[in-house]
Amino acid sequence: CIVKCQVREQNAMILYTKKPKPPAKRHSLWHLHHRHVLKKCCLSGRYRCGRRSVSCFHFFKHSRGFLWFILCNMLLASKSDAQLLINVQNQGGEVIQESITSNIGEDLITLEFQKTDGTLITQLIDFRNEVQILKALVLGEEERGQSQYQVMCFATKFNKGDFISSDAMAKLRQKNPHTIRTPEEDKGRETYTMSSWVQLNRSLPITRHMQSLCAEATDATYVRDADLKAWAELPGSSISSLEAATEKFPDALSTRCNEVSSLWAPCLCALETCIGWYPCGLKYCKGKSVSNGGDTSGAQQQQQQQTTNYRCGIKTCRKCTQFTYYVRQKQQCLWDE
Repeated sequence: CIVKCQVREQNAMILYTKKPKPPAKRHSLWHLHHRHVLKKCCLSGRYRCGRRSVSCFHFFKHSRGFLWFILCNMLLASKSDAQLLINVQNQGGEVIQESITSNIGEDLITLEFQKTDGTLITQLIDFRNEVQILKALVLGEEERGQSQYQVMCFATKFNKGDFISSDAMAKLRQKNPHTIRTPEEDKGRETYTMSSWVQLNRSLPITRHMQSLCAEATDATYVRDADLKAWAELPGSSISSLEAATEKFPDALSTRCNEVSSLWAPCLCALETCIGWYPCGLKYCKGKSVSNGGDTSGAQQQQQQQTTNYRCGIKTCRKCTQFTYYVRQKQQCLWDE
């Protein structure tokens, strides 16, 4: 009896500690084929595939799900950003390459190119806030004590009719990518006299893209009072919030840097840059459409034809911009001589 009771106690303990079987799971053929590898991979984190030591993700990459993952990301990327590379010939006869990126979701257009002297120009257009930012990265002159580059940002009010929309830009394609482009119209030069610095950590009322784009221009991001007043008239904006993001230049300074001899004296600097090619508008062609008027004769159909306009191309322009702004030292404006 004692022996039988001990056996019963042992059996009861075994039944009590034994884990219940989990419900059966449905596995795909890929999981069944790699079940031994996945089991060891989950324990050690790595496994060998042939002679290579690989991670668990190696087997995921060979699955059908990974291919769908890559395909969906490619489709999403193509819908959000569209890039166009344009070969442009400047007025000096030199060819530079412009990169124009359109982001429909953010309603942005970014145009970027590098000048022959090494200066990198970035133009960002925020259609929602009607803001245009021109960023210039200028290489330093080592023979004059400048070992690093300078970055300046200039924010101005953007007129929507000066550039095609981000949606239209994303639909542009070029049949001959290697063709050298020249603009159809030269819009001349426009001069902007900046009046204030922008505090990047408070620049959200202007545009949320300024802080990231001009991160290297903490003390060299500029704006005009006239543009602040124009942005204040937009819905949801106010002049108080815009002025709180800026700091005015010192008063009574009108000396240009090319008139100052000391490299450490403050002065007014001038920087000019030209966008050699950009789509400044849409072209419309005239066509004829027949209204649905039922069964009519040929003469009546001709009378019912209406002239309609449809998009048939783009208009391209060239424009130069000169910015005048305050610098604390002429050393920051050696090109203006």
